[in-house]
Amino acid sequence: MKYLSILITVILCFSSCKKDSTDPVTQNPVSKTIKKTDFTKYVNPFIGTSKMGHTYPGATAPFGMVQVSPQTNFEVMFNKDGSYNKETYEYCAGYQYRDSTIIGFSHTNLSGTGHSDLGDFLVMPTTGSLVLDPIKTADGSKGFYSTFSHDNEYASPGYYRVKLKDYDITAELTATERVGVHQYTFPETKDAHIILDLVYNVYHHDDKNVWTFLRVENDSLVTGYRQTKGWARTKKVFFAMQFSKPFNSYGHKKYDTVKYDGFYRRFEQQENFPEMAGKDIRAYFNFDTKTNEKINIKFALSSVSTDGALKNLKSELPNWDFEKTKQKTENKWNDELSKIEVKTITEADKTTFYTALYHTMLSPIIYEDVDGSYLGLDQNIHVSENFTNYSVFSLWDTYRALHPLFNITQPSRNNDMIKSMLAHQEQSVHHMLPIWSHYANENWCMIGYHATSVIADAIAKNVGDFDKNKALAASVSTANVPYFDGLGDYIKYQYVPDDKSHSSVSKTLELAYNDWCIAQIANSTGDKKTTDQFLKRSEYYNNVYDPKIGYMRPKLSNGEFRKEFDPLDTHGQGFIEGNAWNYGLYVPHQLEKMVKMMGGNERFSQHLDSLFTMKLEDKFIEKHEDITRDGIIGNYVHGNEPGHHIPYLYNWTGKPHKTQERVRMIMNTMYGPTVDGLCGNDDAGQMSAWYIFSSLGFYPVTPGSPDYAIGSPLVKEAILHLENGKDLRIIVKNQSKDNIYVNQVTVNGRVINNVTLSHNDIIKGGEIIFEMQSTPKITE
Repeated sequence: MKYLSILITVILCFSSCKKDSTDPVTQNPVSKTIKKTDFTKYVNPFIGTSKMGHTYPGATAPFGMVQVSPQTNFEVMFNKDGSYNKETYEYCAGYQYRDSTIIGFSHTNLSGTGHSDLGDFLVMPTTGSLVLDPIKTADGSKGFYSTFSHDNEYASPGYYRVKLKDYDITAELTATERVGVHQYTFPETKDAHIILDLVYNVYHHDDKNVWTFLRVENDSLVTGYRQTKGWARTKKVFFAMQFSKPFNSYGHKKYDTVKYDGFYRRFEQQENFPEMAGKDIRAYFNFDTKTNEKINIKFALSSVSTDGALKNLKSELPNWDFEKTKQKTENKWNDELSKIEVKTITEADKTTFYTALYHTMLSPIIYEDVDGSYLGLDQNIHVSENFTNYSVFSLWDTYRALHPLFNITQPSRNNDMIKSMLAHQEQSVHHMLPIWSHYANENWCMIGYHATSVIADAIAKNVGDFDKNKALAASVSTANVPYFDGLGDYIKYQYVPDDKSHSSVSKTLELAYNDWCIAQIANSTGDKKTTDQFLKRSEYYNNVYDPKIGYMRPKLSNGEFRKEFDPLDTHGQGFIEGNAWNYGLYVPHQLEKMVKMMGGNERFSQHLDSLFTMKLEDKFIEKHEDITRDGIIGNYVHGNEPGHHIPYLYNWTGKPHKTQERVRMIMNTMYGPTVDGLCGNDDAGQMSAWYIFSSLGFYPVTPGSPDYAIGSPLVKEAILHLENGKDLRIIVKNQSKDNIYVNQVTVNGRVINNVTLSHNDIIKGGEIIFEMQSTPKITE
């Protein structure tokens, strides 16, 4: 009995000790049952769906290959007279919040881009008489669209729901990485239809569809593919579409003229014929339903084959449990979002922060089947080895902050993304790294070769196990393709001549920075010859600076500066999507030299002051759809990427308090928790990555360097749970909307005496403390 009594006492004591134990980080009591915070509740997928944000509200998994999302209108790319239809631009993501109609739910969408493609495999449930045209029929009557109200619309990470008013159908969507899942709750009817629209595209034009092929495998399974010619000029996507209930009948309609159909003309192909082929096709599947009966669809994609799509479907979604699938994807999002825990001044700031973090994980996308098979740039089938293949690289945008953010939050994925870029280069007939690539295609959008920046930044921060020598060879090969977008002239003249290439100054500046990145890669391998060669090329920006007027300026092939030049105009002045006031400040790899070249600290600081306070007249931006009033402060354009480093440049003039003022002001005015809470295209997550970095108090002004510029944090506190198992706690003392100035920064007790943090300060974990105040700290 004595020993039993002692044992009971020990057990009771142990139990009591567990109840009273504290978390060593928070010093709060630890409960027996630890409930994980639901970070998805702070995400509003509708942010950026209005005006210029070009985001979509639909369902996807983190970095998922499937993005199943509502499409609210159908705008063709060209008018009947052949001119560009400007309204197409508003539908880069297929959705505009102001609309009150839905024409269906497509399975591929780009997030936040300034040009577009995709919109593959539009699915729409309807009731009543069968209608196969989305907006208007040939006789002018109503198409198969439905009206809807935002009051009956809801979205969260991995889930979307809306009431289709015209049909009394509730549509719900979720997704795994490779499978879109639909759940439609129907009324009682003998005339229920599910339309598969294979005519529809985002950025549609008459020749975009090349070919479509479908097979009705049985009474509930359809397979097929579609090939299109758009931004990706040879894009082929395969699918497998599984219904939870057998359809009663089916059919299709062709919208192209069939000139030759061989001996298929023997058959009546439009109804209940199990093979459909053509350029423009809309198929339909008929059902009868009871009141509140649910019909589910599993829609798997593959870049390889219909067999690949079926493998993806069977592997990722073997059951029909919609709620379980939704919860599983929500959990994946929660795992990703929980990598950064923040406390904010307001709840609105928390919504803005976590939605921005969510937007940074919509692309690049996984681009391979569950067995590692993927379609390569050479249009052959490859199998990834020791990496996951990714696609959708909007590199002119994302090298600036998104990929640097991944080096903190997603280093393993970023490693895979770099390996994907190296595979792209191996498969390229040009032997080039990706410029702007998606779906096994290079679309050549924008300028420079910024995969070099992503590689250099990873090396500088010791991220990844990719082959550095292979990366150097790929970068050097890319940097010496003479027919690429002014590159041959850049090498010959040591700048891009304006009379030989558009956007000549922007190209010169971006290429010079890219060459500096290659020099950093070469230096990491011990290749001094290549290092010296590209360091020399990185100085070519000097050749487009005109000291007489104090601006970067277009230069002709004869060595003279172009006479007709307006540094305020954003069109035709040698800059792409910017002007000399903004884009002319792009020398991120030699900031001290740039400031000195442009007149020294005081004069450069005054230039920045004027940039933020002057008035830019409408005539200077009227020819650019990417530059609008929504994203402009004075003459500073935050709504476009070339200026994202500019607010931090005061740090190089001895006036860091002005960086702190500008950064905090931009976060408070250019971002918000509403549908128009993005001041410009999110550009595949770059705009949101700027906000994440700036909220935490630092920013990668020079990707390829291990340093970050210090700004003015917006969070009150943040905990970064790093992939290496360490935690970094950022504490902001005296934080408030008025205390925007930094008095002191300490890293694990060490006072920072300059305006930078190192990547090592971040990745080794520990504690960074910002001490804030309401008045500037002026240093001499």
